[in-house]
Amino acid sequence: MMKYLWIAVLWLATGLALAGGTEPASRTIVVMGDSLSAGYNLPPGAAFPARLEIWLAAKGTSVEVVNAAVSGDTSSGGLARVEWSISEHPGGSPDLVIVEFGGNDALRGFEPSLTRSNLARIIEILKERQIPVLLAGMRAPPNMGREYEAEFNGLYPELAKEYGVYFYPFFLEGVAAIPALNLSDGIHPNEKGIGVIIENIGPLVLEALGGE
Repeated sequence: MMKYLWIAVLWLATGLALAGGTEPASRTIVVMGDSLSAGYNLPPGAAFPARLEIWLAAKGTSVEVVNAAVSGDTSSGGLARVEWSISEHPGGSPDLVIVEFGGNDALRGFEPSLTRSNLARIIEILKERQIPVLLAGMRAPPNMGREYEAEFNGLYPELAKEYGVYFYPFFLEGVAAIPALNLSDGIHPNEKGIGVIIENIGPLVLEALGGE
């Protein structure tokens, strides 16, 4: 009789553990960006949003991280789909939106003023909905010239200060121009590179979520 009782107890405990493990996260982060966030040429589950979700879980924070990034996208594209991206979350109000745009703008030589205007409007739309924002900065390639580089690089801290949003100065900090952390194109982070990005930006993400 005791044997069957122990089996029943173990079965119940296992069932409860499994149920707890499959319980959906109560909070959501939406990542809006380009190929750097989308996971260009990376295996399934290796992109920044998926890896960030795993990192946060390891820190004791259960959050669903939605990949709303699109390879090749510009700040104009991000602005065009910001409403749709956040509406995918039930109630249209995620707990945090990470905004990572600008790399393709600079590569295509867009005027920094256009990038600034687009990012400003994205932030405004999110703030109107009272959604916290983490702005990830980007840097212009040096071949664009010093004047362009200064204006482009400066727009991110200016926006962060103006709108009072969480700010990570350079999304590719510690990864850019390091061959071992990038794909063969020298632009997109590989799996190791994504790991470095997450270790660097992760603490700020936790802070933006309320430090939990």
